[in-house]
Amino acid sequence: MTLTFNPETYASLLAQYKPKVIKTDEENEQAIALAEELAHRENRTGEESALFDLLLALIEKYEDEKYPMGDSTPHSMLLHLMEARDLKQADLEEILGSSEVVSEVVSGKREISLVEAKALGEFFHVEPELFSC
Repeated sequence: MTLTFNPETYASLLAQYKPKVIKTDEENEQAIALAEELAHRENRTGEESALFDLLLALIEKYEDEKYPMGDSTPHSMLLHLMEARDLKQADLEEILGSSEVVSEVVSGKREISLVEAKALGEFFHVEPELFSC
């Protein structure tokens, strides 16, 4: 089955959600919430996928400007993303498997494995490579 893209449906989504250049943390949080909703939607349409991609680009632009990373490590990237989204260690337990693993990773006592990098990438909607050396 080939999915078709309906410009009218996409225009309706744009009118409903009104995505725009993000200028505040509040707008960023709203865009993140909508992107997470779309990311977890089963049977996402082509139009919804296009909106999702647009939101990710807007979020990335805002966060790159507001929180420039420079030379970062996987550990500093994780801490940055946790801070930017006001997450606690407990919020990552389901992603990384246990509170012990989360504690070791967050404290820098343990490297992030490739499997964990992939899970963190999906959770934060970023490339998994940000969490690997």
